[in-house]
Amino acid sequence: MGEKVLFIDRDGTLIEEPDDFQVDAIEKVRLVPGVIPSLLSLQRHGFRLVMVSNQDGLGTEAFPEKQFRDAQDFVLRLFDSQGITFDEVFICPHMPQDHCDCRKPRTGLLTRYLAATSINLDRSAVIGDRKTDMELAARIGVNGLLINCDEPGALTWPGIVEKLCFSDRVATVSRTTNETRIRCAVNLDCANTLSIRTGIGFYDHMLEQIAKHGGFGLELQCDGDLQIDEHHTVEDTAICLGAALREALGNKSGIGRYGFLLPMDESEARVALDLSGRAAFEFSAEFPRPNVGELSTEMVEHFFRSLSEALGAALHISVIGHNTHHMIEAAFKSVGRALRQAISKSGTDMPSTKGTL
Repeated sequence: MGEKVLFIDRDGTLIEEPDDFQVDAIEKVRLVPGVIPSLLSLQRHGFRLVMVSNQDGLGTEAFPEKQFRDAQDFVLRLFDSQGITFDEVFICPHMPQDHCDCRKPRTGLLTRYLAATSINLDRSAVIGDRKTDMELAARIGVNGLLINCDEPGALTWPGIVEKLCFSDRVATVSRTTNETRIRCAVNLDCANTLSIRTGIGFYDHMLEQIAKHGGFGLELQCDGDLQIDEHHTVEDTAICLGAALREALGNKSGIGRYGFLLPMDESEARVALDLSGRAAFEFSAEFPRPNVGELSTEMVEHFFRSLSEALGAALHISVIGHNTHHMIEAAFKSVGRALRQAISKSGTDMPSTKGTL
């Protein structure tokens, strides 16, 4: 899945653009409006912070290094006093005419960090007030977010928090093996999309129940070795669905976490769910017949076990009844309803005294 990393410009992004760093440089430092609460919120949502800045001619007579370092140390202490920490601080002193590899938008400054850090490219971003910052984003392969400038689409710090932390929680997971080729995309905050094709009609119907009752969008296509049996298709799609849900949940701040009892005609399914990050699975059901359509009933337990492991969730399911179709459908619907409660988001608090899930 990788880390969510924000590569943040300094002047004009974190602090107001200075005229120079001559006498009384520290007294000239002014924070960009909204930066402190915004960075705190981004950290709470699991983002790691890296400062990346060009400082033209740093160390020359015209730009003495001591005055810059005094101001830079002041800036870092100021952020640290508010609980904001940067993984790394990268400063390039070279002028544009030097054409060095470490000057933004080139990525030389970040070579070591990029090699040592597993980065979630889809969730990471470069934040800055210049086009060179956007070019750096393109070269790294992450999103570029303009801030505090007159360019179209430029954001404020609160706008960046809204975009990164409160827009749709989405994820796409692909899996290719000798038995299956799968693409699974979920959107936890928009249930408008529902498209499922596994080649097993009743199984497709059950996956629709999870997404519909879970209140999330799901696109899932699988080409599996159904000429052998349904085992690999069911197992691998469960793994992909669990992995996609886990990735879309991010650091899980603000979620309900827990979630369901559901009757369906004569059948009843009881589901207990905890999105704890720790897989634990219990299943109890005695199905009257071995198959419903092309889905063997023994694969129902296997599906939910694989989902629990890939999602990193404690999932306990108990089903009673007389009609196998109703029993299985009640189980899938109940898991969907439990997921709806557990993934629902209200606020930013972490639902754990540990501070992480």
